[in-house]
Amino acid sequence: MVADYPIEGWQQVIETNLSRVFYGMKYQIPAILESGGGSIVNIASILGAVGTRLSPAYVTAKHGLVGLTKAAALEYANQKIRVNSVGPGYIKTPMVTNVLNEETLKLAEGLHPIGRLGESKEVAELILWLASDKSSFVTGSYYPIDGGYLAQ
Repeated sequence: MVADYPIEGWQQVIETNLSRVFYGMKYQIPAILESGGGSIVNIASILGAVGTRLSPAYVTAKHGLVGLTKAAALEYANQKIRVNSVGPGYIKTPMVTNVLNEETLKLAEGLHPIGRLGESKEVAELILWLASDKSSFVTGSYYPIDGGYLAQ
C-alpha cells in the first residue's frame, strides 16, 4: 500500500529503474551525437502503461521511463538520435521460474491472453529491430511486447 511503502524502498526502486536510465542517457547522448546519430532503446515494462497494486515505486518508475523516452526522442529527433522504449509483459527468465511455484507460474501465464509467458529472445528481436536502420522512422514510441496483456 502506498501509505505503508518504505521510503528507502521507494528511493531504491526509483534510483534503479528511472534515475540510472537517465544517467546513462545523459552520458551516452553526447557520444551518440559525436558519432553522427543512433538509437537508444529503454526497457520499461507493461507497468509503464498501467498500474498494479502493491508496487507504487516500480509503476511510477516505469511510467516515468516512458515519459523520459518521449521527452528525449523529441529533443534529439532532429539530431539523428531515435529514442524508444519497450514494455515486456511477464517474461520467462530464471528469476521468474526460480521464484514462482508452479501454481503461481500458471496464474502469471493466465494474465496473458496468448496463454504463456514471453521469451527473452522475443524481446531481444524487438530491441534489435528498434536499434536497426529498419526502424529509421520510429522515435518516441513505447512498444508493449506482452502477449496481449495490455489489450484487456
